[in-house]
Amino acid sequence: MRYWLYKSEPATWSWDQQKAKGEAGEEWTGVRNYQARNFMREMKTGDRGFFYHSNEGKEVVGIVEVVKEIHPDSSADDPKWECVDIKAVMDVTTPVSLDRIKGEVDLKDMVLVNNSRLSVQPVKDEEFRRICEMGGIDPAKAMKG
Repeated sequence: MRYWLYKSEPATWSWDQQKAKGEAGEEWTGVRNYQARNFMREMKTGDRGFFYHSNEGKEVVGIVEVVKEIHPDSSADDPKWECVDIKAVMDVTTPVSLDRIKGEVDLKDMVLVNNSRLSVQPVKDEEFRRICEMGGIDPAKAMKG
């Protein structure tokens, strides 16, 4: 299993909207960056990730899971753009802000810290564990697929 981070502006697509989609989840549409799209091509059903509110909040607010692997993005006119479907798994008890993440020496190499513009990005196992702990979640429960 691999771990990821999905960024969304809450005014466009919020954690509450993601949770409202239930078990079926929702397409992670609108990604128009080749690197982010290529990361989605690597995703497998059951992979977990963080749902991150960008711009407003700038914090990890939830845990999601991939429920459908790469397929054409229904919001795109060009077939080169693809997406995965994700579902909400659990809330982060205490949202983890970007400032807190940047303040952790163990997270200094995290993609979020070094490439804040990338909307879909990988998260290393140890980074996922640490942010779960910071957010008041048992990493074993969050990492279970």
